[in-house]
Amino acid sequence: MASFDVIIVGGGPAGYVCAIRCAQLGLTAAVVEKEKLGGVCVNIGCIPTKALLHSAYIANLLREAKDFGVDAASVKTDYGVAMKRSRRVSDQNSKGVEFLMKKHKITVVKGSGVLQPGKKVKVGGDVYEAKKAVVVASGSRVKGIPQIGLEINKTTVISSDEALLLEQAPPSLIVVGAGAVGMEFADIFNAFGVPITLIEALPRILPLEDAEASDTLAKSYKKRGIEVIAGAKVAKATAGKDKVVLDVEAGGERKQVAAAAVLMAAGRAVNTENLGLKECGIQLTERGFIKIDQRLQTTAPGYYAIGDVAGPPMLAHKGFREGVVVAELLAGQQPHPIKYDNVPSVTYCHPEVASIGLTEEQCKEQKRDYVAGRFPFSANGRARGTGETEGFVKILRDKQYGEILGAHIVGAHASEMIHELAVARENEYTVEEVDLAIHAHPTMSEAIDEASLDSLGRVLHL
Repeated sequence: MASFDVIIVGGGPAGYVCAIRCAQLGLTAAVVEKEKLGGVCVNIGCIPTKALLHSAYIANLLREAKDFGVDAASVKTDYGVAMKRSRRVSDQNSKGVEFLMKKHKITVVKGSGVLQPGKKVKVGGDVYEAKKAVVVASGSRVKGIPQIGLEINKTTVISSDEALLLEQAPPSLIVVGAGAVGMEFADIFNAFGVPITLIEALPRILPLEDAEASDTLAKSYKKRGIEVIAGAKVAKATAGKDKVVLDVEAGGERKQVAAAAVLMAAGRAVNTENLGLKECGIQLTERGFIKIDQRLQTTAPGYYAIGDVAGPPMLAHKGFREGVVVAELLAGQQPHPIKYDNVPSVTYCHPEVASIGLTEEQCKEQKRDYVAGRFPFSANGRARGTGETEGFVKILRDKQYGEILGAHIVGAHASEMIHELAVARENEYTVEEVDLAIHAHPTMSEAIDEASLDSLGRVLHL
């Protein structure tokens, strides 16, 4: 029986990073993975969608190029070509993870891992033993809504998995779910000339974001011709050979919405089935995640859980950090605790949305004494120069102490800019201390400084 210090079940972001950190700390590690290394993120998630979103960005930029003194003539798009490029990007990243496994002398076991009592994992007919711990990083998968007829059939009712492999864009598309995934695919297909209807069950799109951010995106999408229906209930779905018809109830009215295909983007289900969890004494939460303590240990000693399967937020970068923390714990270190209220959230549509900490609605619910500082990109010199004036920066500060309670950015490069505020919150900087850092001019990041100043009542350029 082969043995390792640590066996990690799942080679996605949480799992492979955990293995790398284990190796760096002198622990022998094995990763069990049945698909390509890199998991959903690298192969059918974060990486390929960002490649497609950049294609969408280029298409829209070329359509507006005349305003910048560049005549690009007629813009022709080909989703199949963009898709193939995104696959090449994904393959590069997956091969990069393979290289890292070899570089750090990490054993990769191909197949489905099933946990066994006594810190063992069975893969096929082989059993592997962990001296220190077994780490479950089995990830998540897309899900449909079969009870109303929206079972994913991979032709007319598809998930993000199938959308990333289409040879050509569908003639028309309904996107069910206006969270990050739904918003990104609506953006992509709209840029490739597909008529889009975006349906969200909750009262507004991007329901987990600040309401002001959601409203700004809704207006931007409607301006681009995307039909947005929020507060909608899909009562019934009829999937034909080349058309899907949805009966939708919204605003007290009932209507039918039809398209050539429906893309299901209404959440993900975690992979906890057929893992041997119950047999090892590993319990689940009421929501179906693996139950863990503050040290990411499950209810069975010697078994840990990280990434999507360990609970929200279901984000790759949260999984990265959990993988590092578990490795350091197993090596006898005392790692910096994860602050789950300081994990950045990003939607990579155009304009981008990025946030950290509390929304304004949450500040009100928690009866926080706060002040909101805002600065629109329409007043930012760099944004005017690039023509990317949509959106704003909003910072919520504690009225008495200046603590940054939350921050919200809608606009170009929001995904890059949010980290200034992540660092500030992690180190408990106040808005005054953010302003003390001199921001280069002209940059989009100046809007962060200005929003900080606005919360203090002394904004300069507005």
